Formats: sequence, C-alpha cells, structure tokens
Amino acid sequence: MYIKVLGSAAGGGFPQWNCNYYLSRNARNHQSGFLARTQSSIIASTDKKQWVLFNASPDLRQQINSTPELFPDPNGLLRSTPISAVVLTNADIDHIAGLLTMRERQPFVIYATERVIHVLENNPVFNILDPAIVKKIPLPVNKLTKICNVENEPTGIQIKAFPVPGKIALFLEDKKKKNFGSEDEDTIGIRIFDKKKNRSVSYIPGCAKVTAFVKSQVENSDCLFFDGTLFCDDEMIKAGLGPKTGQRMGHMSISGEDGAIEAWRNTAIPEKIFIHINNSNPVLDDHSAERQKVEQSGWKVAFDGMELNFD
Repeated sequence: MYIKVLGSAAGGGFPQWNCNYYLSRNARNHQSGFLARTQSSIIASTDKKQWVLFNASPDLRQQINSTPELFPDPNGLLRSTPISAVVLTNADIDHIAGLLTMRERQPFVIYATERVIHVLENNPVFNILDPAIVKKIPLPVNKLTKICNVENEPTGIQIKAFPVPGKIALFLEDKKKKNFGSEDEDTIGIRIFDKKKNRSVSYIPGCAKVTAFVKSQVENSDCLFFDGTLFCDDEMIKAGLGPKTGQRMGHMSISGEDGAIEAWRNTAIPEKIFIHINNSNPVLDDHSAERQKVEQSGWKVAFDGMELNFD
C-alpha cells in the first residue's frame, strides 16, 4: 500500500492568505525552516494506478498539479483521472470544498457517512457534481467497506470508518442552539487496509479526545496520522489570532496532560505522524522547542509530498 500526503495544514493552509503572524510571515518570505503547506488531505493506492482521495481540500487543484501520480493518463482519454473515489471524514470546508474542483463531469465515487452526504445534498452548490456520473455511497461506521470505482470494481483499498469525538462543521453551527459538539457521524476516523499485504494506516485529522474506543480502532496499525491542529489548547488566544480554544473547535492539543502525545504514549504503533496543523502551531518552525519535543516523543510532523510505502 502506498500513501502520499497531498496537504498537511489545517483550514487556511500555511501561510494563511490573510495572516501576518510570525509563522505565516516567515513561510511567505521563504525563510529556512518554515515549509509552506496546503490544506489536509492524503491519497492511498495498492497499485499506483487507482488512487483513493481522503478529504478534498480547497487546495485540491494545486495539489493535483503538484502530484504526478494524479495526472491524467497521457496515453488515455482527453479527460481522465486516476482518482477513483473520495472518502470524507467530515463536512468541514477544508475537507469538502475541493469537490467543487472535480466538477468537470468526471466520474468518481464519494464515500461519506449519511450525515455528511445529507449536508452535501442539502447545499445546492454541490449539485454541480452531476449525480448521474458522481455516485454518493453511504459509509457505514464500524464495518469494513471495499472502496470501488464508478464501475463498481474494487480499487484494492478497504476501509473501516469509526466515530470520533469532534464538532459539527462551522457553517452548520447555530449560536442560538449552541450546537457546537458532535452529532452522530459528524466526525469519523478511517482505518485504511491493504488486505493482501496485511497492512493498515489510520487517519484521524480531527479529534477532540482520544477515548478507549478510538484507541481500540487503530490498534496494530502500521502508521497513525493524527490531529495536530494546535500545540496548546489556548495558543490562538495567546497569539491574538482568535477567541477560540482547540476544544471549542473540536481539536485536542498536541501537548499537555490531556494532549495527543500523552494519550498515545504507550500505544504500539510503529509510526505516528501529526497532520492538519494550524498556522498558529509552533511545530511549523523546524527549529522550535515545540518541534523538538514532538520529535523526541517519537512523532513526525507531516509535510506536503510525504510518502509512505507499506510493502
């Protein structure tokens, strides 16, 4: 199984277009140690011919044009794509807006929970994806699912979706109802399987808490991609970038007694990688003390173009 990171940043990317915080400013000025990143997404394949896209970020066009594996077949049709299917982990803008980039009457399949499909079908802008050629398949939780292309042929990738603590999409929040927490199937994690090689990778780009159930779903994975949005819960407030904590946004922090490093410390997963990293997070500075702490704890920080090969 082959995995490639298309985008490793949280919503807004890095540098964010309107951000003048020192991290974004240094990345914009191409200062050493501040690597620019697009918004979170990965791809997976068992044959490097058919690829499954996990989350379609607003940066998808740029990501495809930077990824030769996703170029149209030069010997094929005038219009084609090796992207057979798209799997969505929630309805956040930074995970669904890229679907609009795929609107040029290109057949593919969307896999998402019924909750997320309901969001797409009730937002008329997504009608640009012609339902006659773009299939939407409800993704059951806690059940192994074969990912197929539009001809219903297996791609070789199988997944198991499982619910994780999170938050409803920002554009669905109702301040009067104060409905900021999760509803059923709002946020899921994904375990990606190559059954022939008996390998698996877990992908959880958004998570508010690591529960015993979440741990049980990723047990014995070869690799874990996990929510690295914020280093500290209140870092955006301290930086003057916004009024929300990580918990309010549905993300747990990397550090602290209730953070991801502690939560996963005794988990026997060979490779652990933080992804979906916000532009306020000091781990984006390769030389920061926070980056050193992450790496000394046995974690890596994802970057665009990062490749993993599980033969």
